[in-house]
Amino acid sequence: MQRVNEHDLEYRHGDHGPKYLFRGPRHEWGIIRLGPGHEVDLHHHKEVQETFYFEEGAPTLILNGEALRVGPGDAFQLDPGETHRIINDTAEPVRIIFIKTPYLPEDKVS
Repeated sequence: MQRVNEHDLEYRHGDHGPKYLFRGPRHEWGIIRLGPGHEVDLHHHKEVQETFYFEEGAPTLILNGEALRVGPGDAFQLDPGETHRIINDTAEPVRIIFIKTPYLPEDKVS
């Protein structure tokens, strides 16, 4: 069993970016915080399936070249090869929960 408290962990870029709650051995998951003007760069995964649950905010999700305005309660399950980017083009912070499986930390392709 593993137990963590998200408040004990840091975002990658201090006040924004991803924060991993669990990494391996079978999956990884965590929280992404994007302030106004922040984004997750365009990328895809070769083998990893990634799921996003948009908890707060209304960013733009670019999915396979299509811009989608998303909001609280929206969830997306992306298959390997699907390109994605998340842009917080609003004045409010964004909070996203993500899950990636299987655990392959070097699978990201920019």
